[in-house]
Amino acid sequence: MTPTRRLLLASAPLLATPALAQGGGQGGPLRCAVGPFQPTAGDTRRAYEPFFTHLARAVGRPLDLTVTTDWAGIAVALSNEQVDVAWMGPWGYVLAKDRAKAEALAVVQYQGKPTYQAIIIARPDLAIARFPEDAKGMSISFADAGSTSGWLIPHHWFRTQGIDPRSYFRYRDGASHAANAIAVATGQVDLATDYDRNLAAMIAAGRLREDQVRIVWRSDPLPNDALAARDRLDPGLKSALRDAALGIDAASAARVMPANYTGWVPARPDSYAMIEAAGRALGRIGGG
Repeated sequence: MTPTRRLLLASAPLLATPALAQGGGQGGPLRCAVGPFQPTAGDTRRAYEPFFTHLARAVGRPLDLTVTTDWAGIAVALSNEQVDVAWMGPWGYVLAKDRAKAEALAVVQYQGKPTYQAIIIARPDLAIARFPEDAKGMSISFADAGSTSGWLIPHHWFRTQGIDPRSYFRYRDGASHAANAIAVATGQVDLATDYDRNLAAMIAAGRLREDQVRIVWRSDPLPNDALAARDRLDPGLKSALRDAALGIDAASAARVMPANYTGWVPARPDSYAMIEAAGRALGRIGGG
């Protein structure tokens, strides 16, 4: 069994919910899913439901929205055609594309940019002048293996440095981004993976203070999240969903998008090429 297949199957029980078990035939509800972008599922639903309501209204269907509990889970749902369209991280999209030919309809913009950065944060009291050299042997928490910034990109970067983080640090993974940030801020762990948007959002929401963490590493710019559709979704419906997302201007984004998200740009065939390359290099998708 391939690493990708093991990853996807591992999360399948998380998605055996009534909403996802229902069919998505013509005229039925638009079955949507979103990953765990906020600290709790309720927070995520409140932040992202207005956008999916906008999509459903644009195509004249009732909305059926599911919030997944991990990043790999949303790739499972799209791959297994349990949902029609999903707002998902880049790596989750690449997994779904590799397994089941999912299609990226659009790339989200955050504060006017279609890119973001993975980061590694540290307790501010630690003496880390050079990273990772000064952090060897410290405890580190990665996100789950379906996360782009919390797992894939840091693992790939460490590989380019000739480092296996599982032996270089006191390693653990599987946490949410919010849990990682809080664990560093409260001294439960020395280091953790995160992404710049999440850290900024948590500080803005008062969930942690800026002086409670320190960024010790940043990735190159990464493509932002995808609005992705299952392969066999009706082409006309795909087109309508794409148009509904791309038609969101700054004024409507303030009403239907989570804070600081400013709309969407078209996805190109190479939009997620760098994510695919990292996945292949780590043997997580075909062609590595």
